[in-house]
Amino acid sequence: MSKTVRVTLAQAIVRFLDAQRVSRDGEVHRFFRGVFGIFGHGNVTGMGQALEEHEGELPYFQPKNEQGMVHTAIAYAKARRRLSTFACTSSIGPGATNMVTGAATATINRLPVLLLPGDIFASRTPQPVLQQLEFPHSMDVSVNDCFRPVSKYWDRIQRPEQILSALPEAMRVLADPAETGAVTLCLPQDVQAEAFDCPAHFLQERVHVVERRPCSRERIAEAAALLRHAKRPFCIAGGGVHYAAAEEALRRFSDATGIPVGVTQAGMGALPDSHGACLGAVGVTGTGAANRIASDADVILTVGTRLSDFTTASKTQFQAEGVRFIALNVNAFDAAKHGALPLVGDARLALEELTKALEGWRILASYGTEIASVREEWAEVREQLTRSLDGRLTQAEVIRVLNEEAGPGSTIVHAAGGIPGDIHKLWRAKEPDDYHSEYGYSCMGYEIAGALGVKLARPEREVYALLGDGSYLMLSQELLTSIQEGAKITAVLLDNHGYQCIHNLQRGSGSRGFGNEFRARKGPKLEGEHLPVDFVQNAQSLGAKTFTATTAAELSHALREAKNQPTSCLIYIPLEGSAGLPGTSWWDVPIAEVSSSSSVREKHAAYEEAKKKQRFHY
Repeated sequence: MSKTVRVTLAQAIVRFLDAQRVSRDGEVHRFFRGVFGIFGHGNVTGMGQALEEHEGELPYFQPKNEQGMVHTAIAYAKARRRLSTFACTSSIGPGATNMVTGAATATINRLPVLLLPGDIFASRTPQPVLQQLEFPHSMDVSVNDCFRPVSKYWDRIQRPEQILSALPEAMRVLADPAETGAVTLCLPQDVQAEAFDCPAHFLQERVHVVERRPCSRERIAEAAALLRHAKRPFCIAGGGVHYAAAEEALRRFSDATGIPVGVTQAGMGALPDSHGACLGAVGVTGTGAANRIASDADVILTVGTRLSDFTTASKTQFQAEGVRFIALNVNAFDAAKHGALPLVGDARLALEELTKALEGWRILASYGTEIASVREEWAEVREQLTRSLDGRLTQAEVIRVLNEEAGPGSTIVHAAGGIPGDIHKLWRAKEPDDYHSEYGYSCMGYEIAGALGVKLARPEREVYALLGDGSYLMLSQELLTSIQEGAKITAVLLDNHGYQCIHNLQRGSGSRGFGNEFRARKGPKLEGEHLPVDFVQNAQSLGAKTFTATTAAELSHALREAKNQPTSCLIYIPLEGSAGLPGTSWWDVPIAEVSSSSSVREKHAAYEEAKKKQRFHY
């Protein structure tokens, strides 16, 4: 008879998490770095008590917002190449639903995180309990059902012994590079405290092997043949290059073939900016160099990207007649997009095999000359875009100064608003880890929490959160958590009095702007003066060291001073609006077909004309 241990459900979960390891390329990693949690009646006497009594190596971290803690966990997972993450526990009700946005961010970005929200009583005896949603058509529904569409695996644990099948299934998904995302296990508050006889071996250390799955030889041969016949091939590198640690394999592939490389937001740094084949960002937020080459490319090789509308410019980026796609991805769903020849497998292995299959072949010399020419042209344009004409800081100039001052060993974290568009165009990546973007979900409020996650994952690095005032006002609380943990980050805050990115989109679509600036009410509309917000004092109240910069010289000085500080910092930069940089590709944002505004009608006509460039690739 197998040995058992008498434990509560919550105690079994904590001990199981502490024992999980993953292994890739022979190197073993602790999979759960710890547990984030905010406690309420729905988890404090279950998960909270189990964490308090646990004597292993699974530390507890105290966040200030449930959404923020999930962002921190997935940023950590991203910085650790998906080989390690956190679990996040919450109470029932609003504590749980606060995590839904984080779950969506994780799943859309293919990043592992385990969510353990408290749930209503399984016994149903005291219901409706505090914070319970009563659903008259079923007694088996709670607010936690909101997690179903944003989770890669979802379960509700009604009996303690159910965890014996649920937790292994959770680990299967979390550790699988093709399937990973948010995993949600809903834990009724009474069941968390119930005891059962758990098999002792279930709580022992377990190593899950993350396999490098090879592509079939037939597919590699087909892809090589397609590339050999290409006159203008182009490669798009996505986040999968980083997750597979395939940066060196990509460099050798490009060196051997001469094929130029554009990068997605998640793929930035797959090739350093200094590499002669690197054309930088591609798509809506792309460089003039990458988008010019991409427009006329006859074969597109994508590596580790899901080809979002920003990468494809809403399916207008690739205009060559008969253009073909080769999609290398560990996920078969992503590898089948755009009618691509699918290469389903590990990015590093497949790039190595593809390099061998193309031995002796290289792009035409004339094409290589063109690539060098567009790189040089873009470098000149980028230099002009990042220099202020009147001495006042612009968003583009902030990015240039930050890029120069941060240097090797630093990571810049950003997410939403106008910053991703400008930084994707302008950033000169020096190494794979210096650029961290959450642009799959473009989630405002990610930046500071994400910077904390990166710092916890890579404590040796200097970590910056680059964000606007809109994002800061949504979710700045984890600045305090960074101070609490001694995990120093620096927030670089651009204050332009509102959601200026969307304000610019409005005006570019024919509107004069509505509802996107932080202004006082004047009559029926918000058209009064800008609301004064003392962000410096706010950050100081949380314990941060603060600086203010209004010129490039002051920003350089502030960044150097912040680098020498032992605690988290905030650099405040007031901007007069933010026009943003001109785009080099189109984005499909529908404009009203009927309007009393002549400018809106004009923009709608232009929109209908632009849609004609959209291509259906199959």
